[in-house]
Amino acid sequence: MKVACLTGGGDCPALNAVIRAVVRTIENAGGETIGFLEGWKGAISGDHVQLKAMETDEILPKGGTILGSSRTNPYKDKALVEKILGNFKQMQLDALVAIGGDDTLGVASKLFNDYQFNTIGVPKTIDNDLSSTDFTFGFDTCLNTVMDAVDKLRTTAESHRRIIVVECMGRHAGWITAFSGMAVAADAIMVPEKETLIDDVCDLLKARRTSGKKYGIVTVSEGATIKFRDESGNIKTLDVSQSGRKDDFGNIQLGGIGKQVAELIKYKTGIETREVVLGHLQRGGSPSAYDRVLGTRLGVHAGRLALKKDFGKMVALRGMNIVAVPLAEAVGQMRTLPLEFLDEAGEFLR
Repeated sequence: MKVACLTGGGDCPALNAVIRAVVRTIENAGGETIGFLEGWKGAISGDHVQLKAMETDEILPKGGTILGSSRTNPYKDKALVEKILGNFKQMQLDALVAIGGDDTLGVASKLFNDYQFNTIGVPKTIDNDLSSTDFTFGFDTCLNTVMDAVDKLRTTAESHRRIIVVECMGRHAGWITAFSGMAVAADAIMVPEKETLIDDVCDLLKARRTSGKKYGIVTVSEGATIKFRDESGNIKTLDVSQSGRKDDFGNIQLGGIGKQVAELIKYKTGIETREVVLGHLQRGGSPSAYDRVLGTRLGVHAGRLALKKDFGKMVALRGMNIVAVPLAEAVGQMRTLPLEFLDEAGEFLR
């Protein structure tokens, strides 16, 4: 069997763990693996590299992806889809393992539905917002990165008696912000799933300062839903889509919410407030032990699905087990943060 791999969308720790496991599993069965470069862009152009088990054995601790990535959407032009199909046939490939998030796997699902294309999906996102899987690899590493950054910020916040607003990734889901907020004992957690009235947060921060806490840590998702009262008492909503730029999949580039929140807190409390945007720092670095193991397990099972010719599926974590679910089911719905987590965190946010 000849299998291709690609990694699409934003990079994340443990992508290389998945690639390594797919290559090893296919090679153990007597097959061979290639890697398309830069996601669907490589599948369109045919740019690829040979992947051998011995050559990929030491990429496990390496962050990012050795194959490169892009946000290329072949469904923007039918001719691009036809190029993928043509390359697949010309290169005599038997299966394609697509490693990515909702957009990348959405393309894989369409190719399977429209052309019976032999695709298998592996869920990847630090946001942990893909349905049909309990956790995605990269999420744990991301949380540890945020936690380490905030632990460092805490000392300077305390020294200068400041409030620091930490902007985390999370376009539609607040998993990173909520979990990291709990891990660093944040004074406030703001996520897309639940509206936050900034005035209530300011009242809490002032009350804590009166009680003796001379600094504050606020975590906020880049896509959080935040309202505030203007000088006339009217309720308004912060705009988090200031740039107006969109990627190939129509996602609006977000940015600026941390700065807006910091300015509002400073204005309403009179306390010096600074913002820190962690941005792509959250995607980088060597994967944690948990993510290395999860990525490896997902890659092994993706390779086994290819060998069994069980296409149109995505491997997923359910409890402690790796299972196969239909790709269409996996990309059909965003997995947002259950409010029970905010309820639990809420014991420390009042």
